[in-house]
Amino acid sequence: MKLMTFSNGDELHHYKKTLVLVFGGERHVLSTGPNNGGFRTDLQAVFNNDMNPGPGMAVRLRADTYSGHMDLLAWDDLGLDPAHCSGLGTSADMENVSIKSMSFDDFTVTAIVTGGIKNNGGRVGDPASWHESSGKAGEVKHGTINIMLHIDVNLDSGTLARAMVTATEAKTAVLQELLAPSRYSSGIATGSGTDGIMVICDPESEVTLTNAGKHTKLGEYIGRCVMAAVREALDKQSGLNPDYQHDIINRLDRFGMTEDSLWIKYNKKYNKAGELSRARFTDRLDRIKKGQGLVTWISLYAHLLDQLNWGMLSEEEVDLAGRTIREQISGLYEVAFSSTGVEEADNLTDRMMDQIQNLVLGIIENTSDR
Repeated sequence: MKLMTFSNGDELHHYKKTLVLVFGGERHVLSTGPNNGGFRTDLQAVFNNDMNPGPGMAVRLRADTYSGHMDLLAWDDLGLDPAHCSGLGTSADMENVSIKSMSFDDFTVTAIVTGGIKNNGGRVGDPASWHESSGKAGEVKHGTINIMLHIDVNLDSGTLARAMVTATEAKTAVLQELLAPSRYSSGIATGSGTDGIMVICDPESEVTLTNAGKHTKLGEYIGRCVMAAVREALDKQSGLNPDYQHDIINRLDRFGMTEDSLWIKYNKKYNKAGELSRARFTDRLDRIKKGQGLVTWISLYAHLLDQLNWGMLSEEEVDLAGRTIREQISGLYEVAFSSTGVEEADNLTDRMMDQIQNLVLGIIENTSDR
């Protein structure tokens, strides 16, 4: 199915679980694709493939290397010449693609984005999970933001690189605004571990632009276009949006507070005789976890911990402010709470998380069943 035709004759198609952008002439491409990546002037198409075989099933490569797999996919499934195309892989559904176009004066920018971040979000500098060995590729993780950025004017190679940087900043800005969690640390994600990007420009255009930085209209439109597409793609693929994040569990799970951790603590503190079932516990938690006042104070609590980890506030400042927030929550829910008697931990972040979890448990204990 053809999804759109660009002003320069390029066409975007969707078939075989793949988005294929077919060029109508010579194009310059800067790509992170495993096959024919880097700066290329001889490509005829680029593509983004959904490699997910189905729920609960592992992704299997057709070749020993990721690039070899993409070459086979291009030839066998997509009818493309492997020597003249480049592709990206993901576990995101192509039905959840977001396509955003913006025009200004003599250029049009189009961002074609698929993305999920819930399971594979990472913050740059997080501990790595694997090291390349002899070109062998690991499993493609569930959770990848892939961006195909089409710009219908001529850019030199340096401007293409600048456009890629601007688009990457735009993606990361959205993740910061959504407070997307890293799954490899307590930090806010800056991307997933397997993100890919392709920037395409048209050397046959009569218009040449030489700067894609944030001070230029091209840079502004790249940023706005990519941000809108990334935001929509994350919502469509995995429901990551402001409403999802208006939840104390989703705000603090990157620090270790989950429904399971709360249930374990609740059994030790309040439920030793097993009077409250897991189902009733979950129901009580569901009824409080999106409360406006509670989410507000919890969000400030999480930001305190971030600023502690970033070195922006001292332990003394964070400890004092954390105590104030817990007192505010105690008053809001009329739950008696003392910072004494909670579990000891080696560092302030863990101690503060013990304290806030015990406070949440007190709220749950005082919540009546329906």
